Amino acid sequence: MNKKNVKIFLRIAISLGFLSAVADRLGIWNKEVSVWGNWENFLNYTELINPWIPNSLIPLVGIIVTVAEVVFAICLLIGFKTELFAKLSGFLLLIFALSMTFSTGIKGVFDFSVFSASAGAFALSLMKEKYLELDNLIFK
Repeated sequence: MNKKNVKIFLRIAISLGFLSAVADRLGIWNKEVSVWGNWENFLNYTELINPWIPNSLIPLVGIIVTVAEVVFAICLLIGFKTELFAKLSGFLLLIFALSMTFSTGIKGVFDFSVFSASAGAFALSLMKEKYLELDNLIFK
């Protein structure tokens, strides 16, 4: 496997991970395979892993995170500002991982490979070669 293929694989994997999580919290996935299954359960989990955030702000945090995940996923899929959105994805995933670790323990972070996903996003942000990216196709 060459660098171009690895970069595309990382872009797709991180993007689909974000989109799958969003689909889960919006109730799109079947209940048999869902983690949250609906928005209310997602907000309850958001509250659980962010005990330092006032409860009144949890819905806003849920919306911000969901919008960020959708925007990051789309930008990574189409290759728009890949290095920037990969770095932002790495930080977002690292925040998730640390929040999960400090609130519910390390096992869930490992089971859901959140540190691995964060590391993959940071690795993607370091890949400077352009391949099948909107930036390269439009601004060349």
